[in-house]
Amino acid sequence: MSDFSLKGRAHKFGDDINTDYVIAGKYTKTLNLSDLATHLFEDIDPDFSKKVKPGDVVVAGRNFGCGSSREQAPVAIRESGISAVLAKSFARIFFRNAINIGLPALICDTDEINEGDELQIDLEKGIVFNVTRNKEISMEPMPAIMKDILKEGGLVSFLKKHGDFIKKAN
Repeated sequence: MSDFSLKGRAHKFGDDINTDYVIAGKYTKTLNLSDLATHLFEDIDPDFSKKVKPGDVVVAGRNFGCGSSREQAPVAIRESGISAVLAKSFARIFFRNAINIGLPALICDTDEINEGDELQIDLEKGIVFNVTRNKEISMEPMPAIMKDILKEGGLVSFLKKHGDFIKKAN
């Protein structure tokens, strides 16, 4: 495992999990971000927020985060303590919002991951190791700049630290 690794228990969802399933629109009118986490996935599982432990991982099928461009969806996931989202594919705007706020959105085949499986994710090597099933799963490679943004905790933190370098490069 590299220094850029995560460990957690899988919470599995299917295909087409839209942003309203992640956090219903009626809860997005707050500036208290921890409030968002208490309503995470409640239309799918009303007790979900009580089951999540820091470091856990959301695992899904295709088209995760479809629907709207609301940044509150990845923010609610991050605020719950979830360390990453693994899916076969993501809606483009959700994927970008997740990276921008420092939530790893990682593309891989999630068929070999079941609810409750213990996972180790090595972001540098691009590997998900399913400890429960003793299986290694390759992730789609992530561009270095996205890894750098995630390492800094999101785009704002990255730009605060590296903004001068980026200005000089252009």
